[in-house]
Amino acid sequence: MTELPQTMAAFVLHQHGGMEAQQFHTDWPVPQPGPDDVLIRVGACGCNNTDINTRTGWYSKSVTTATDGAAAQTVQGQDDPAWGGSPIRFPRIQGADAVGRVVALGANAPSDLLGKRVMLDCWQRDWSDPLNRDKTGYFGSERDGGFAQYTTADYRNTHAIDSPMTDTELATFSCSYSTAEGMLARAEAGQGDHVLITGASGGVGSALVQLAKRRGAFVIALSSPAKQDALKALGADVTLDRAPPDLAAALQAATGRATVDVVCDVVGGDDWPQIIEVMARGARFACSGAIAGPMVTLDLRTLYLRDLTFHGSTVVPPHIFTDLLGYIERGEIKPLVAGTYPLSELPAAQTAFMDKAHIGNIVVLPEAG
Repeated sequence: MTELPQTMAAFVLHQHGGMEAQQFHTDWPVPQPGPDDVLIRVGACGCNNTDINTRTGWYSKSVTTATDGAAAQTVQGQDDPAWGGSPIRFPRIQGADAVGRVVALGANAPSDLLGKRVMLDCWQRDWSDPLNRDKTGYFGSERDGGFAQYTTADYRNTHAIDSPMTDTELATFSCSYSTAEGMLARAEAGQGDHVLITGASGGVGSALVQLAKRRGAFVIALSSPAKQDALKALGADVTLDRAPPDLAAALQAATGRATVDVVCDVVGGDDWPQIIEVMARGARFACSGAIAGPMVTLDLRTLYLRDLTFHGSTVVPPHIFTDLLGYIERGEIKPLVAGTYPLSELPAAQTAFMDKAHIGNIVVLPEAG
């Protein structure tokens, strides 16, 4: 096998902040796999909200605004700027959605992974207690991720993939689709349910459209008019404006009923109260984001008088990712690549991601070397 280099190109986060907090290096040390790790040559790595929110420190309780980068001005010195409520260690290479090929093995890693093209389950677990949510980390947050030419991962998070899709296409799945499938599983969305999806054109939203439709649900997608035809092509039964002045009336006109059985929300913000008002008695709500703002108002009478169930969804059980691999390999879901950028242009890729003019996901490609 070809001798591995000692250094690599990598985008490295040195502190919380704006784009200036991350720097491009061409001489960063290639990581060495630990006993339970594999070394992966990264072919592609998708961009995700979690990378941006971690960089800016948006997860801190001190931040009450939308995920627009402004949080970077408020979190210096805070002790809870990462998703799990604890500080991350700098320097840190971000990038959750890495796809690549295994080029070296730690002592305990199975030999049959060597040379395989792999996708990564982003959730870092205590494998002696894998269902314990308090013992989890995230790839690109609690350990270095895929915005580099090489990365390491625990072999138990490393899954060979048998698919004709390119690395770029496969790099759109892991973070967004496992988040979406986790939300649908928590809300027990299924055959015949009317499922309302906010932010439907984003990475998680477009994943929700496909995965809810796969479950046999009737899918109602909220997005800007320019993106609605694309969402219908993904399987949405009805598309509505992302913030209709009267959501119940819009639902009634489009579907014949003014309520839904399941809400999958990644938006929050000022329009959140009317989302809750269209939930039918006994409906289920799942949240895994708040891109329009985390602070919302809830009338508790609506919650208890309608027998509603609310789910927060972050850490998913291990089977969610392996289920997702099966969907990919059987061709039951398809990738949505909105654009690609070389690794050296990561800030431009993240700027395009935050502009939200796209449908699906934006992918970074490490330079050859």
